[in-house]
Amino acid sequence: MKRLLGLLTNWSEKILSVAPEHVQQQARQKAKRLLRLVGGTPNFFLSALGVQRPHNPGQVSVQSVVAHKGDAVDKAIKRSQQWLLQRQTEAGYWVHELEADTTLTAEYLMLRRFLGLVDPEKERKAVRYLIDAQVPEGGWPIYYGGPSEISASVKAYFALKLCGVSAAEPFMEKARTMILSKGGVVGANVFTKIALALFDQYDWRGIPSMPAEIVLLPPRFIFSLYALSYWSRTVLTPLLIIFHYKPVCRIPKEQGIDELYCPAREWVDFRSEPPFRKDPSRFTWRNFFITLDGVLRFYERVVPQGLRKKAVARAAQWMIERMEGDGGLGAIYPAMANSVVALRCLGYAVDHLLVRKALHGIEALEVHEGGAMHLQPCFSPVWDTPLTINALIESGLPQDHPALMKAARWTLSRQCRKVGDWTVSSPKAEPGGWAFQFENEFYPDNDDTAVVVMALSKVRMPEWDAQRDGMRRGMRWTLAMQGSDGGWGAYDKDNNKMFLNQIPFADHRALLDPSTADLTGRELEMLGALGFDMKHPAAVRALRFLRKNQEADGSWYGRWGVNYVYGTWSVLAGANAIGEDMQAAYVRRAVAWLVSKQNPDGGWGESCLSYAEADAHGVGESTPSQTAWALLALLCAGEVDSLSVLRGVNYLLRQQDAQGYWPERKHTGTGFPRVFYLRYHGYCQYFPLWALSMYRSLKARGRSRADEIREQNRQHGRFRFEA
Repeated sequence: MKRLLGLLTNWSEKILSVAPEHVQQQARQKAKRLLRLVGGTPNFFLSALGVQRPHNPGQVSVQSVVAHKGDAVDKAIKRSQQWLLQRQTEAGYWVHELEADTTLTAEYLMLRRFLGLVDPEKERKAVRYLIDAQVPEGGWPIYYGGPSEISASVKAYFALKLCGVSAAEPFMEKARTMILSKGGVVGANVFTKIALALFDQYDWRGIPSMPAEIVLLPPRFIFSLYALSYWSRTVLTPLLIIFHYKPVCRIPKEQGIDELYCPAREWVDFRSEPPFRKDPSRFTWRNFFITLDGVLRFYERVVPQGLRKKAVARAAQWMIERMEGDGGLGAIYPAMANSVVALRCLGYAVDHLLVRKALHGIEALEVHEGGAMHLQPCFSPVWDTPLTINALIESGLPQDHPALMKAARWTLSRQCRKVGDWTVSSPKAEPGGWAFQFENEFYPDNDDTAVVVMALSKVRMPEWDAQRDGMRRGMRWTLAMQGSDGGWGAYDKDNNKMFLNQIPFADHRALLDPSTADLTGRELEMLGALGFDMKHPAAVRALRFLRKNQEADGSWYGRWGVNYVYGTWSVLAGANAIGEDMQAAYVRRAVAWLVSKQNPDGGWGESCLSYAEADAHGVGESTPSQTAWALLALLCAGEVDSLSVLRGVNYLLRQQDAQGYWPERKHTGTGFPRVFYLRYHGYCQYFPLWALSMYRSLKARGRSRADEIREQNRQHGRFRFEA
């Protein structure tokens, strides 16, 4: 029977790797029928092909002959290398577009109208972008291929009207019908309602109360600014100033959106609409906070003016201190835009240096393409660059290649040496992390820091002392940020008071920054790159966290990438790097889950819908980036000779174009689950290169290049720092 299984397996691999899908399906059915005769189990065929076989690098297998036919893998890697190297900037970094959805462009149009800085040409191009992005059902989605979303649709509709588009246009009528079918403007989220209130299109009574005195609370208080995530902190602080002044930009009635109310606006009881609708159960955190909102509303009427003046001044000071440099507040659009409105509330003129600098940072986020214009939320060079370094190293570039030296020097120069907000949650930590953007000194994060340290550990810089010192600082900073639960969040330690997500203001449920599996896996991968193993105290705690947080189906949740495919890759890559037994039961469950989610075309895909619906976990049209994550995970788990890996590799080979580019339209990055998704334009380039290169290394030598460099570093003690 073993001989028969071997013959059938080799035969099926030859067919499935190159044949059209209908032929592949016929082959599967034939193999199932044959195996049913000898095994009696209909699904035995699939499980048999998933069994790992010992790999002998010197043995030429049928799989390697098929996979390397015409040197397809080598050629694909070469094309991808050239594509990426041609796009390196003169300064040494890589930065790809970071695309979100239409909400940012709509908000940007509103901001310029509010400030009285109308640019007709930009408006024309932005209007074209918004109209082109409308989906057939009438609204606007928050991810490619997704359904109409109420908040995005309300913002787009209002922005178009502000720009002079008539409500009588057929596409506007279609949008209005869709919005009303979802309950009208009252069904939008809190941030949408705040934007509308600035134009008197929503009542301030319908917006949760956030007194400015919050900034005066002690940092360790249960609801201080520092109990919130970095992104919530930077967005909320200027909003506290805005909430105090409640400014309104008056607009002509025909530009308003009264037609989006159902019933009519004058009949709406704003205090009974979302986010103030209580839970059926009487005693819940949500109901408590809704009741508290009423108390705070009364407090707003009686607060001593001296105390309020002090609070507003403190909020302004906090905000302006963090607007130093060129990155803007938090280096993310929502915080940057709020800071400009807050400065205007405080009396700063539009041509004041602070306002002009903030606006310049926002304008830099514009993307002009094909007669249209949209806005990206921020830049991602300190993320794109080390990921590209990792991929290029695995692809065989010398460790001292000139392009890698330029990239490493630039990356090293971006290290944050200033004490940031993280010191509140981790007072013993010393500066040394890296931020996501060009400049965001107050807010380095664990994910970027881990990927940077991994990349730097693989290159050989002439500036050895600077390289080693930067890596040591980065490692120590991120290890100090490990949570008490053994995991890592992104920007702070133990930012996990989850009940705060129930306050009315937080209807997006993303107020906090708790430990997540994907980040924790990345930290393990960093430790492994530095030569540490699973006996390291931080690794012991992290593995315990990961085993505890594994899903019942074997996967892991992906907080920062879509979704369970991303999380599972991050964990398996980290576990492999520190020497975990990749035959351990929990690892094999993850492998089985990944194999079960492979699409008929050989790829993997997962929709953003997976954050909302359990049935959508690991389900979606194949994409190059998600296929690469799945392949990297399986390769780390020892599945280099599996049929699943072979089919995934061939999917990537088929999808690459002649220039070395992998087309991809889907959003596979995550800002806030269910609310805000990202399309990293670099993901579909460096991750497929990384996966194909790792596959080639394992087939040729039985080890990945990362493994080889890790072993070299370990033998020579290059990066064994005191942890």
